[in-house]
Parts: sequence; C-alpha cells; structure tokens
Amino acid sequence: MNRKNNSVKIIVLSVLFLFLTAIFAGCVSENDDGNDKPKDHEQIISDLGNEASYKMINENQGNQNFLIIDVRTPEEFADGHIENAINIDFYSDTFSEELNKLDKNKTYLIYCRSANRSGQALDIMSDLDFSEVYNMLGGIIEWKDNGYPIVY
Repeated sequence: MNRKNNSVKIIVLSVLFLFLTAIFAGCVSENDDGNDKPKDHEQIISDLGNEASYKMINENQGNQNFLIIDVRTPEEFADGHIENAINIDFYSDTFSEELNKLDKNKTYLIYCRSANRSGQALDIMSDLDFSEVYNMLGGIIEWKDNGYPIVY
C-alpha cells in the first residue's frame, strides 16, 4: 500500500510540475506589452507629475536630445504654451505619421490641456517604439495653476 501511495504522489507532483512549467514558460516568452515582437532597446514610457516635468525642462535647457511636444490644437497652442514646445495636433489626420518622423532615440515630454490627449499620445509613441517619453500629468491647466511660465 505504501508503494502505491508513493506512485500516486510522484504522478501528482509530476503533473503539477508540468502544469507550472507550462504556465511560467508562457509568461516568460512574451514581452511586457503582450507583443511577441522583440524590442531592440529598453523603453521608458511614463507619466510625470507637473513639478517633475518643470524640473526636467529646466535640467534639459539647451539639450538637443530633449523635446517638448504640445499635442493640443494650433488654436490652443497659440493661447499659450511651454517655451520651446513644438505643436503636433492630436486631432490631425496625420498625427501618428508626424510622430513617426521624429527621432525615436531622443527624450520627449508631451502635454496637452489636461493630460487626456497626451496620455493617448504616450500609448501611440510607445507603439511606434520611441525610447523615452514622459506624459505631463495635469497638462497646461495645472502648469498655469502652479504659476509656471508660458509663452505666446
């Protein structure tokens, strides 16, 4: 009887081992985004608070590898924007194509009015395989509320 119990235990443990191996092998074989396409570099795609964004902008003054993108409409952009920001209208039919023309190895800070459009743009830039992109939470509304500078 003891030999029979040992055989059952061995079979149960073997099945459990195979089951767990199959589960973990499936988890390891996929990238974090669920896409099987391998990335050739590590991406930094993240939200960033308004104060941290202000600090990042100041630390990167004159850095040619750092760009600020305002994804609001041209009319919103004309009503005041962060200095040195470039405007790429999220609602443009060519928005993704315009982003895709940018150097994907540079660092980008993106913002909009409240962080809704820029949050969506963050996802698009991640899919386009940009290396480092930050979405400024709170958008230009919070930026102005904090008294940070804008230009016209």
